[in-house]
Amino acid sequence: MASPQQELKPGDLIEIFRLGYEHWALYIGDGYVIHLAPPSEYPGAGSSSIFSVLSNSAEVKRELLEDVVGGCCYRVNNSLDHEYQPRPVEVIISSAKEMVGQKMKYSVVSRNCEHFVTQLRYGKPHCKQVEKAKVEVGVAMALVTLVIGVFSFVIRRNQRKATA
Repeated sequence: MASPQQELKPGDLIEIFRLGYEHWALYIGDGYVIHLAPPSEYPGAGSSSIFSVLSNSAEVKRELLEDVVGGCCYRVNNSLDHEYQPRPVEVIISSAKEMVGQKMKYSVVSRNCEHFVTQLRYGKPHCKQVEKAKVEVGVAMALVTLVIGVFSFVIRRNQRKATA
């Protein structure tokens, strides 16, 4: 759960730490959040599964924070406030409430729960998880390229020695 010192305020972005990824929600007050999650048969079900990222559709839901959190740790994360001006709280909340029940296209890369809540708070979709993953993939590809290059160099050198 969030730390006891952390007071939730309407309009706050809530980062929920799942196994292997983070789910995001927007706090609207009175213990409720609005979030983007794959359609499911019971509250909190869609966002708690890693398989939810494989879906290509999602629904905007209003649920109790404790149901969405489901025992995972979470924190308020308004870290983009230094980059973007948050919209007025009334606008954030009314925009979010108007969207409840809507079905939307979902993409783990370009239309996920983090994009959804940052669009509500700042008027711009943003996802640090995707940015981080792109950097990690780039680093991994560079390492693979380096290993292949070293391996090729060693093979060529050994072939030259064998024919000399």
